[in-house]
Amino acid sequence: MAEVINMPRLSDTMEEGTVASWLKKVGDKVEEGDILAEIETDKATMEFESFNEGTLLHIGIAEGETAKVDTLLAIIGDEGEDISGLINGSTQIEKFDAISEGEVTEANISEDDFDESSSELPEGVIVITMPRLSDTMEEGTVASWLKNIGDEIEEGDILAEIETDKATMEFESFNSGTLLHVGLQEGDSAKVDALLAIIGPAGTDVSAVAKNFKMGDLSKEVAPKPEKKGEALKTETKKEVVTVNTVNTVSSERIFASPLAKKMAEEKGINLNQVNGSGENGRIVKRDIENFTSAAVSSSSAPVVKFVPTGQEDFDEVSNSNMRKAIAKNLAKSKFTAPHYYLNVEFDMDNAIAFRTQYNSIPDTKISFNDMIVKACALALRQHPQVNSQWFDDKMRMNNHVHIGVAVAVPDGLVVPVVRFANEQSLPQIGAAVKDYAGRARNKKLTLDEMEGSTFTISNLGMFGIESFTSIINQPNSAILSVGAIVEKPVVKNGEVVAGNTMKLTLACDHRTVDGATGAQFLQTLKGYIENPVTMLI
Repeated sequence: MAEVINMPRLSDTMEEGTVASWLKKVGDKVEEGDILAEIETDKATMEFESFNEGTLLHIGIAEGETAKVDTLLAIIGDEGEDISGLINGSTQIEKFDAISEGEVTEANISEDDFDESSSELPEGVIVITMPRLSDTMEEGTVASWLKNIGDEIEEGDILAEIETDKATMEFESFNSGTLLHVGLQEGDSAKVDALLAIIGPAGTDVSAVAKNFKMGDLSKEVAPKPEKKGEALKTETKKEVVTVNTVNTVSSERIFASPLAKKMAEEKGINLNQVNGSGENGRIVKRDIENFTSAAVSSSSAPVVKFVPTGQEDFDEVSNSNMRKAIAKNLAKSKFTAPHYYLNVEFDMDNAIAFRTQYNSIPDTKISFNDMIVKACALALRQHPQVNSQWFDDKMRMNNHVHIGVAVAVPDGLVVPVVRFANEQSLPQIGAAVKDYAGRARNKKLTLDEMEGSTFTISNLGMFGIESFTSIINQPNSAILSVGAIVEKPVVKNGEVVAGNTMKLTLACDHRTVDGATGAQFLQTLKGYIENPVTMLI
């Protein structure tokens, strides 16, 4: 028997879809699980899988065409089967239930669905299922029912409070009638689309509907009983999506409050004019009544002006550059594969400041604190080759040369040009190299060779006023030094509190290659060079 396939709802906000491409053509054999087509939704282009076997007999929407959800998409059946009646719309027997974004199941409405003893839906009866009240909600818990069986329901009345994975929310009825059946008791939990309640004309027997309800069988909300067995259904099935109503306007003449809040206020004798609403657009909700105290009103005689936002949520999307993608990939790999640990130190910078001032007094000479740190690290690494090592899957490389990478911020992220044989270069030579690399890095003029081969990395944010921070190791290096700002503060010297200058540094180490004691010894050596910079010239 031929099966009608309609345009599926592949996302919670999808109203129509465009056939990007057909992966099967008329006459092809189709197996369950085969991809029929690629369908472009409002969010993405997704593969649409067949849940039926047979021959593709008809395509209702050509490539590039757009159609509403539930429009005839294709027909699958036996080869040579007459489907003219289906194409002409004499029957529509396919129904879809969107379980989650991008996942769709399908089933047929058979004659058994309308057997009088099981699943017949009496006239005027509406089946209400557990709604999806948040994008991540998989199940909900009925916190409280605000209506009882037999109560008259008006459109807009709050039926129940439902606890989701994010909050407890009021669930509003979009139908009028009598509450005939409650599928979940207070405190009970159920999956999205499970039977929540049944509304219809007073006195209607819905016991069979409740007993035979199957989760996801939403066609029962709208499908009429056929006049006799075998008669094709002419009513198009549809899925009704229940959402939480929001108040769009605020008027000075009307008080906006949820029905539950009104009921609680009436019971407690609270004047709603005195209550400040914390809901959307100043709407008074349950918690406002629970937290209301008369003292809060008397404490201020001035009227409270409700805040009404005039802005709107918006954003700009910027495509990730190839550089940023590469940086993200490398940093994520380093962070989650290398077992990082951190060593924090604070150096006395008084001698370093005096040394730099004296050094820069030489004509045509100017060095920075960063140049001094690069030189000091290079000399210390020669004494602690373990920190100058690199980790590979099958070996550990102990480098005899010292190539120091200096992190430079650029608009697309971060690049690390390399000062080669830094231990052999003078302070002015290091300063000139770093300055040249930084300028060309910002203009994207660095070559790949100039950004490869580092054995140790330095990241300095001190010029931005950052006192201390941690960095991610630049693999395959074993360590990276984070340099903070020089801060003037009280320090203790010779038992007295005096004004001093200090700088905090953090060494991030890969525990696979650098043990804690090894990292600490390196920092001790580095401390000797930084706090007594003249030793770097010996």
